[in-house]
Parts: sequence; structure tokens; C-alpha cells
Amino acid sequence: MNRIPQHIAIIMDGNGRWALEQGKPRSFGHQAGVDAVRRITSECTRLGVKFLTLYTFSTENWNRPVDEIASLMSLVLSSLEDEIFMKNNVRFRVIGEIERLPKDVQEKLQETMDHTAANTNMQMVVALSYSSRWEITRATRQIAQEVKEGKTALEDISEEMLSRHMVTNFMPDPDLLIRTGAEVRISNYLLWQIAYSELYFCDTYWPDFMEADLHEAIACYQSRQRRFGKTEAQVEPDATE
Repeated sequence: MNRIPQHIAIIMDGNGRWALEQGKPRSFGHQAGVDAVRRITSECTRLGVKFLTLYTFSTENWNRPVDEIASLMSLVLSSLEDEIFMKNNVRFRVIGEIERLPKDVQEKLQETMDHTAANTNMQMVVALSYSSRWEITRATRQIAQEVKEGKTALEDISEEMLSRHMVTNFMPDPDLLIRTGAEVRISNYLLWQIAYSELYFCDTYWPDFMEADLHEAIACYQSRQRRFGKTEAQVEPDATE
């Protein structure tokens, strides 16, 4: 318990395939995925995780069929009615191109963020209409504009400055990235932030991802030595960083 990752990021993959394998529409899988979010959020708060970032809808997902997008947006609205945030003292936040979302979704997101702003147990961050390339491009443009206006010198641009311009600047980089659904790729998710994150891939579809699966991922994380470019001898065997 003394090596619980403080920030877990998850690519929640496999909802649609889970549903289709049961002969049901993809929307059924997305609804089941919300149930998985509830139980994993509750378990993360119990374990002492401080940040849980969930890849919910990528900018590339706008290319999906219109009816599936509409179903997903409706699901976002209904899931935000859940009391899990207040029950677990969880602060809700969102990152991404929020302005692309339907107006009612934008308003509900803001309402939920405002309602949970004082919660202190954990921050649940939803990546919605998000992609890492969009985020890095946005940060680069902001810095370029500051240089153009004379607010920033070219030689002052650093990794730290770029990090401050990321939409994730309010939280630490992920310690552990989990991807469910048997795919082994990052899918344009937190590319800047996961430079030194531990990666964990599993075959389980997200709707079937249980507390025991989370424990297994964390145990795998705990078995690794995070060296950040150093040698094994330079890092304490039980170091969490």
C-alpha cells in the first residue's frame, strides 16, 4: 500500500467489441463501460490514488457514425448525474476541445466541475474530445504567440514551459498507464506526459475490468523499478519515483 501510484491514466478500450460479441449494439457496451468507471473510481479512492485520468472520447472519435456519437454524448450527460463524485469526495475535471461538444454537454460538464470543486479525496479527469497532438499543437501556438508579442524569449523555452502550457498542467504526469481491450498502442493519449510512465496492457475489455484487474495492474507497477534514465544502482530498490 505504500507504493500506490498517485496518478493512474486509463485507455478504456473494448466497450464496442464487448457488446458486439454478445450480439448487442455498441451503445450497450458504452453503458456497461460507465458501470466500470463507477467501480474503478470508487476503488481508486479507497486505495489512495490522487488522480485518475480516463480517455473517454478522442478527437478522432468524431469520425465515428453519427448515431454512435449522439449515443455517447447522451451517455456523458446521464453519467454526470451519478452521485459517485460526492459519495467518494471526488473532484471532477475535464480536458480536451470542449468547445466542439454539444452546448448541453458543455453546460453539464461545467456544472459538475463547479459542484465538485471543493472535493479533496481524488481528482477524476475525463479526456473528452482530446488528443495529444491537438494539445501539443495548442501549447506550441501559445508559446509562439508569447514569443511574437515579446513576452517570452526564444532561449527561455524549456520542457517546463511546455508542460505549463499543456491542459494537464494542474496535475503530475501519470505513474501508470493502463490500456484494456487487448490493443497495444497509445492512441494519441498523453504522449508528452507518459514519457516515463509505466505501461500496462491487458486483454480484458473495459466493461469486464474489475477491482481485481486494477489490483493486478498496480501490483505489476509495484514490481518495476522506475529509473528515469539512471542505473539500477543509483535508484533505491523500493523507490516509488
